Amino acid sequence: MVLPVRNCSRPVDLKATILAEHSKAQADKIVQYVSRDQKRFNALMKIFLEGEPLEQQRAGWPLSYCVEAKPEWVMPHLGKLLKLLERKDVHNAVTRNIVRALQHVTIPEAYQGDVMNLCFAFIEDPQQLAAIKAFSLTILERLAIAYPDIVPELKLIIEERWPHETPAFHSRARKILKRFK
Repeated sequence: MVLPVRNCSRPVDLKATILAEHSKAQADKIVQYVSRDQKRFNALMKIFLEGEPLEQQRAGWPLSYCVEAKPEWVMPHLGKLLKLLERKDVHNAVTRNIVRALQHVTIPEAYQGDVMNLCFAFIEDPQQLAAIKAFSLTILERLAIAYPDIVPELKLIIEERWPHETPAFHSRARKILKRFK
């Protein structure tokens, strides 16, 4: 089932839609449908948090775009997202989309330490995907404004990882190093 682009007022089976097709166009249609109503967002979040692995993977992409557009909607779910982020048995698409979404959220103080620890672990992990590392760098850059004590550690990790990392890592790391000179 493919979502209609224009008529998004009728109820849609989000699970079926997510599983029907995995494409940017389909993700955009899901975002268009979901971002009109927080109840729809909550339904997508439920699939992401509780669905089968394939449902979680496919729900993550549109979910991250919805969070970018409506970051306040994710706040009631932040604790559950962080618990999911700590798990080692989830697909990397789940991790990638949570970290992508967190770039756009003002992380509450109660979660900042956990988020910093997770992001540092991601950028230090040689096996971690480039996108997850790049998004983690952005989150740490934002948190470093409130916690300038992490800047030396962030710089050190960037320097240590530099020779082994991708252009995406280098691009974000360069901006961070420039900002915190």
